[in-house]
Amino acid sequence: MLLVRAIIRPEKRDEVLYELSTAGFHAATVIDVVGRGKQKGIKIGSIVYDEIPKIMIMMAVRDEDKNDIVSVLLRTAKTSGKGAFGDGKIFITPVEEVYTISSAATGL
Repeated sequence: MLLVRAIIRPEKRDEVLYELSTAGFHAATVIDVVGRGKQKGIKIGSIVYDEIPKIMIMMAVRDEDKNDIVSVLLRTAKTSGKGAFGDGKIFITPVEEVYTISSAATGL
């Protein structure tokens, strides 16, 4: 199993979640987050904004679904067709165990 975390622009949230669901990936946790990337925020005049609003989508998935999910994320989270700084990142990490609290069942 894998944990996929995608940090995306807030305005792409609904489109990304719709496309993931259309592709058969319905389960997701969505969290409002703030942060900055390599550009160290945005500077407008003398003001620096270094806490840029983003959305984090987290999904526990089977290993064999990784490429499909990454493909959907790369295609739909990108802005202006070509992409731009600040469109986000995708992080994929292994998951050792998963438990359903209500039933104590293991796995997805």
